[in-house]
Amino acid sequence: MNNQLDEKIMNMLDEAEFMTIGTSVGNNSSASNVYFANDGFDIYFFTFNPTRKAEQIRVNPRVQCVVRPDGTEGIRELQIEGIATQVKDPEETKKAYHMVLGVTEAFKEYMEDEFLKKNNVIGYYKIKPTVIKYVDFFSKNRFEWKELPENYESLSSAIFKGVLRKVGLYLRAVRAPFFTATIAPVALGGAVAYFNLGGFNWSLFWWTLLGAIMAHAGTNVANDYSDHLSRNDEVNKLASPFNGGSRMIQAGLMSPAKVFVISVVMFVASIAIGLYINGQLHGNLFALSPLFWCGVVGMVLGIFYTTAPLQFSYRGFGDLGVMLGFGPIMALGTHYVQKQALLPMSEWHYVPVLTASVPVAILIGLVLFVNGFQDYKADREVGKRTWVVRTAEGSDVANYNKPFGIYKWALYFTFIYILALGILGVVSSDVSTPWVMIALLPSLLAWKAIKMGDDWLERWNKVDADRDKLPYELLLVNVSTIGTHFSVALLLTLGYWLGSVL
Repeated sequence: MNNQLDEKIMNMLDEAEFMTIGTSVGNNSSASNVYFANDGFDIYFFTFNPTRKAEQIRVNPRVQCVVRPDGTEGIRELQIEGIATQVKDPEETKKAYHMVLGVTEAFKEYMEDEFLKKNNVIGYYKIKPTVIKYVDFFSKNRFEWKELPENYESLSSAIFKGVLRKVGLYLRAVRAPFFTATIAPVALGGAVAYFNLGGFNWSLFWWTLLGAIMAHAGTNVANDYSDHLSRNDEVNKLASPFNGGSRMIQAGLMSPAKVFVISVVMFVASIAIGLYINGQLHGNLFALSPLFWCGVVGMVLGIFYTTAPLQFSYRGFGDLGVMLGFGPIMALGTHYVQKQALLPMSEWHYVPVLTASVPVAILIGLVLFVNGFQDYKADREVGKRTWVVRTAEGSDVANYNKPFGIYKWALYFTFIYILALGILGVVSSDVSTPWVMIALLPSLLAWKAIKMGDDWLERWNKVDADRDKLPYELLLVNVSTIGTHFSVALLLTLGYWLGSVL
């Protein structure tokens, strides 16, 4: 009986060329038709890795498929439950490539595109069935089941991988890798405080960092929600790890309502931590201290970065808001907490930390600015008037000469400023220290980013430029800018620490 069922299943798999595959994450379901090839009961198919189904498979590999041969009258089909995974082994990838081409050459152009391969845009996926339901309403026995217990995940593996996927999902939602933008000014503010005060309260520092990270997370998630409402992320076809948001909504990984709730929770957590610290320092949660006002300004900038009615980033103030929030505001707040914890009765001298925060503010602004190159088309379409849109506008083809010139001169100014800050340390040891000049080292990375950007811009300006692919080739400049920002911040932090102990 089992041999007969196996034969009927295999015959139907051989008759069909495409199937409907259903995926789901967090009550966000998706279905699509794909061409497939089978190796026994295992099923292979090709798709683009950024597609909704591929994104959902990475979070929840359990899929449901329906296979029905062409020309079938009535109901005669296979209903398959299984575990889907992306094929990573090079030999199996070659095997999947040839098997899919044996079924259709519709996607051959993309499957053989070296640019798409290099940027991990295309992928092959394998479904290992756990249950195959054979349905034939022409037969006396209309429903037959085949179970493949060898393809089930073990309980321990399912739990462990499930937890990892869930954690990874939320880390992606808040865009955790970009928390370096928060760590930088908070660490710098703490280092300048130690330089000025000669002491440090670690407990309040960690609370300060956590509160700042919660604010950053809330800003990121609120940004995704607002850009979904404006359709900005939907129309953005050049999304990358550095632009276009987390894509949680677009990939069907979270509903808009859930994204909104997460942003509210993050902001509430940040406010609660800020009020707790304020209460510890002043005995009153709502004491109108410099920390309280830093928190108010930070919340306004974070919440209304893309949220109506202010929508700073849509009106051209987003870059300035990011520079202010992830520069002076966080550095000043951290510095004040340390000062008030150690010397509560003394006057707050904020000039040293304010001057120290300028390079970090400029560089985080440049991170956002250069990431906006890839967002130009989508931002322009939805009326998001970023500074890249304002300075590159002129036609459907962006003129990046002016914005890239701004990018270069801002980098030059940053390192000239750091040099001046070090010289100031020789003249006035209360304000700065010569040790901050170690932060000039990342100028080599900045120089590399400028050279790569110049080369990229030259290719962009050519008449026959492939402007669908070129934006992805700017990613090395994105990475270098992020690296310059964080390394400068860390070296400035180290410089002030060395200035306090040597």
